[in-house]
Amino acid sequence: MRYAVLGTGTVGRTIAGKLASLGHEVAVGTRAPEATRARTEPDAHGNPPLTQWLAERPGVRLLPFAGAAAFGEALVNTTSGTASLAALAAAGRDHLAGKILMDIANPLDFSAGMPPSLDPVNTDSLGEQIQRAFPETKVVKTLNTMTALVMVEPSRVPGPHHVFVSGDDADAKEFVTGRLVEFGWPGESVIDLGDITTARGTEMLLPLWLRLWGALGHADFNFHVQGAPTGA
Repeated sequence: MRYAVLGTGTVGRTIAGKLASLGHEVAVGTRAPEATRARTEPDAHGNPPLTQWLAERPGVRLLPFAGAAAFGEALVNTTSGTASLAALAAAGRDHLAGKILMDIANPLDFSAGMPPSLDPVNTDSLGEQIQRAFPETKVVKTLNTMTALVMVEPSRVPGPHHVFVSGDDADAKEFVTGRLVEFGWPGESVIDLGDITTARGTEMLLPLWLRLWGALGHADFNFHVQGAPTGA
């Protein structure tokens, strides 16, 4: 299957690399491919230049947002949350219409420094904003409550733990669940929270996640929901 992964940061590279390793065709979308290729220094997170990453994955294309979105039969949004709506607008409404969009972004606002705040929060979410802006796209919020490596290698965290999906379209959530299983998540570890408004809850886990990261000193952790069996 053809996937467009929008965003070239840590999460975008991790998801694109995993999809490619599973035999899917992958295009990574960025605002200005030539400028991206021209960078020769590591990024702010220490990632090597994207040209080096691409050289190790010759099957992965680098395209403008619109070209990647046109290429992909399904899409993954890994752009910075504050830039996601603009990136998706650049991808083009027509290129998004009718397609499933896995939204992994979080609306982290670093304008006041660390730790970041959330915008929107409480009565809205980035997932909802994307769904309203692109009503013909089937938005599914998922994987935004963990670090990138755990997204594609859940066994990094010992024992059972969970990943959430939120979205208005049941078939789209079933499709995304299939991708999560392909990534290594047991089916019973996927919790369907309900419609896209439930993305508010998963996005609001990020302040807690950031503080756990600071307290633990590493990111190989995740959330596990322990409760009585259904019907008990």
